[in-house]
Amino acid sequence: MVTTMRTSSHQGTAKTFDSLNPATGEPIGTFGVFGEHEVAETVARAREAAQWWAGLPGKERKARMLAWKSYLTRYIMRIAELMHAETGKPVADAQLEVLLAVVHIDWAAKNAAKVLGPHKVRSGIVAINQVSSVEYQPLGVVGVIGPWNYPVFTPVGSIAYALAAGNAVVFKPSEFSPAVGGWLVSSFAEVVPEYPVLSLVTGFGESGSLLAKSGVDKIAFTGSTKTAKKVMAACAENLTPMVAECGGKDALLVSADADLDAAADAAVWGALSNAGQTCIGVERIYVAQDIYHTFLEKLAERVKGLRPGDDREANYGPMTMPGQVEVIEQHIADAMACGGRAVVGGLGSIRKPYVGPVILADVPESSTAITDETFGPTMTVTPVSSLSEGVKLANNSKYGLGGSIFAKNKNAAMAAARALNSGMTSINSVISFASVPSLPFGGSGDSGFGRIHGADGLREFSKAKAITRQRMKPMVNLTSFTRTDADMKKILTLASLLHGRKYK
Repeated sequence: MVTTMRTSSHQGTAKTFDSLNPATGEPIGTFGVFGEHEVAETVARAREAAQWWAGLPGKERKARMLAWKSYLTRYIMRIAELMHAETGKPVADAQLEVLLAVVHIDWAAKNAAKVLGPHKVRSGIVAINQVSSVEYQPLGVVGVIGPWNYPVFTPVGSIAYALAAGNAVVFKPSEFSPAVGGWLVSSFAEVVPEYPVLSLVTGFGESGSLLAKSGVDKIAFTGSTKTAKKVMAACAENLTPMVAECGGKDALLVSADADLDAAADAAVWGALSNAGQTCIGVERIYVAQDIYHTFLEKLAERVKGLRPGDDREANYGPMTMPGQVEVIEQHIADAMACGGRAVVGGLGSIRKPYVGPVILADVPESSTAITDETFGPTMTVTPVSSLSEGVKLANNSKYGLGGSIFAKNKNAAMAAARALNSGMTSINSVISFASVPSLPFGGSGDSGFGRIHGADGLREFSKAKAITRQRMKPMVNLTSFTRTDADMKKILTLASLLHGRKYK
């Protein structure tokens, strides 16, 4: 059986739904469907919590967050087992996900004061009598709408940075991973028991929409482009700002001088880990013509022994969201109908809820297997005449999230990385940028907008406050009705000296 949600009723009032194990169909837990009243109450409590949390000294917030990351580390097996049960991903992969989240919590906690604290800026000669500074203040309450594919790492990428910036957070996890979301919220309450600084909203899309309409000060959304547009529409009612991390169709480029074994190994992991249910996973591969067949052989060889399953020896798990299997099937069928061929697997690889590894070759660029996000354990491999052609084809996409380049020539690799229309690019590795907490994470186009992680992520969840303080009287008072023609002559003469010369 696949993971499904069923709505029931307790005494004819509160609606609930069940989260089921995607591999076995066994129930994980029952959760409430939050309506308008429940969402409003949760946000109201978060407002009170936000005032308390923002009022704490920065050092105390830092200590609380470091205590949280310590708690997650100590109980990593407990949350990993829950993730395995609710999403189907292998326990080891779940542990790795938690560790990445811990690294980001640690960085956000330790760097918030430095990034967001007051710092002086130059006033310039016109305002030389002013002392100028900028600082970043909390927004208040941030709503985080998280995904099911990485139910810890991805939402923590917003939650940790929002909390470190001094905000309270209302977290709405996916309806496919509410138990993991609930565990995260409970774990934070263990180290911050005074107020609901991190609180939970559960339910389906409507509950997320209600959170977006609730008057929170910002929404951080991760999910499909289609759903992001709906959330944006809900945010628009109150002019609520939003950061959106949506889908991707990330490309991996392999140069003729690349280490083919390393490239093949990385491509397989990037495409198949988490059953391909990774927004920054590898979906398209563009390989230099001279080494194309050799690379394809190495790729097929590495995929041969891999299999999905629910047991401890399985390389990856089932498809967490049942409907995604149909998308995968459609993309494979379209690729084959357009003249593509299956090097490994094919339509026969689909055995619900599992999908075996699929490598497709000779797929036209117009196929949906190339143009649309598949979000499954499949990859297309296409020969190109050069790295620049690979960049051109990679950029011919409505998505712009991540990407990878394998090449020994550092200059060529860096040039290609800069030319890729993606928010993040890794060279001679895949997805490595996600593990560096100081780097911003996000995309453009149908992949969304805004940035989480790093200094940009901290500022994403704060508001800039500019302050000027007059330290002495101005030599020429321009902002007064006592201003004279002589005053204007002085400033215009100065402006001519500073800015009137022809630019060479």
